[in-house]
Amino acid sequence: VLSGKNHLELCLQLKAYLRFMFCNNVDTTKKTDPKAKALKAAKAVKSAQAFKKKDKKIRTKVTFHRPKTLTKARDPKYPRISATPRNKLDHYGILKYPLTTESAMKKIEDNNTLVFIVDIRADKKKIKDAVKKMYDIQTKKVNTLIRPDGTKKAYVRLTPDYDALDVANKIGII
Repeated sequence: VLSGKNHLELCLQLKAYLRFMFCNNVDTTKKTDPKAKALKAAKAVKSAQAFKKKDKKIRTKVTFHRPKTLTKARDPKYPRISATPRNKLDHYGILKYPLTTESAMKKIEDNNTLVFIVDIRADKKKIKDAVKKMYDIQTKKVNTLIRPDGTKKAYVRLTPDYDALDVANKIGII
């Protein structure tokens, strides 16, 4: 039988022992296994990452531009146009008709130059190629102007090998 003083000391020691065990989470039933300890630590780290708070994006400009969305290349199931469009500006469409005014006739006689009304979209190189293809003649240069009525006039200067008067007769201007 314990006396009163010894009983009190034992109770105080037991109380201190229990407080130490619960505060430090010491497991007295088994020894600490390093492998189990490592697994427990890894699990704790993994769970902490799942609940990690996302960092706030630092904005460096005062204006906000919405982000560019993904634009995919077109991949049509069938062609929208069945046939390829024909070239509307071929050599027949470029040269509309030769001009037969008195000033044009003077150009033919004096300057070895033919005068044509041409398509408004035709440039000098296209006019030169069209004249070569249609009438089989070499041109020295082409001058163009847009008339007040909105049509384009082309002065086609022929090379000295060709006579504009003969070519005009062949075409049927004169």
